[in-house]
Amino acid sequence: MAVQGISAEFPFAKKRVSILDSSMAYIDTGNTASTSPTIIFIHGNPTSSYIWRNIIPYLSPIARCIAPDLVGFGDSGKMPGNTYYLRDHVRYFGEFMNTVLPDNTDQGKLFFVLQDWGSAIGFDWASQNEERVAGLAFMEFILAGMKLANLPPSGQIFRDFRTEDMGRRLIIDENIFIEIILGKSGRVGRGLTEAEMVHYRAPFLDPKSREPIYRFPNELPFDGHPKDVDERVQAYFTWLMTTGVPKLMFWASPGAFISPEAAKKLATQMKNLRSVDIGPGSHFLQEVNPHLIGRVTKEFVERIWEEL
Repeated sequence: MAVQGISAEFPFAKKRVSILDSSMAYIDTGNTASTSPTIIFIHGNPTSSYIWRNIIPYLSPIARCIAPDLVGFGDSGKMPGNTYYLRDHVRYFGEFMNTVLPDNTDQGKLFFVLQDWGSAIGFDWASQNEERVAGLAFMEFILAGMKLANLPPSGQIFRDFRTEDMGRRLIIDENIFIEIILGKSGRVGRGLTEAEMVHYRAPFLDPKSREPIYRFPNELPFDGHPKDVDERVQAYFTWLMTTGVPKLMFWASPGAFISPEAAKKLATQMKNLRSVDIGPGSHFLQEVNPHLIGRVTKEFVERIWEEL
């Protein structure tokens, strides 16, 4: 066990499904009853469904919980062409949803729990399928209007990532995203145990497997670039501001993408939003206070499901 009762154990068997020209591995806890809600958990960079291991047990008694590994991450297959742009992940995830949760199923409306790039993928899908969405829970998500100049000193390394030679050396050769940003930099908010690091390292032991980790920080839409990512984020962000779909936002201090100041501002702007302070934390909030996130998300899902 890690600090504060955070377990390194992964008590789930994964399923696998062919998606386009690759495959996706995923957790699927199954239905607890025919009338149970379904919750989709989407991780970010450089993690996998493993990051939800201490949160899903709070939800699985009341819901079918599905947590995919994005293509190139976890136990999923690779992306032919080695591209891993956001637009590619959106396409693979859309096919995953069509295959695992097609619109003609009887599971009812869906809940999403999202973080980091999982937010961009999940919000994009939700904004285009609002009639299928019951609620959204999210943390440390990709914002519209991000600017490199506004990054805190600890975030300036993202400038280096966007210089190809240096970015590839740091991420692909030196594996900095796993060993430093996730392992030692404080973006987790606690020191991960060796058992936890073994899980996070496993998909990326070969430097050739690290292209998806490299691509994502270069897709962050700082100052409007890349343009296609900026347009996609602007579109779903506009939708989030106005849709009545119930929302649950977790934030921490000091945060990374979402500072306490940003969280307070969003709480006044985003329609039908509950804002929850989880305490100290940076970016990977699931590894800092999963128990609070699990309990509050369970309450959120139960309340909305009863009202549907």
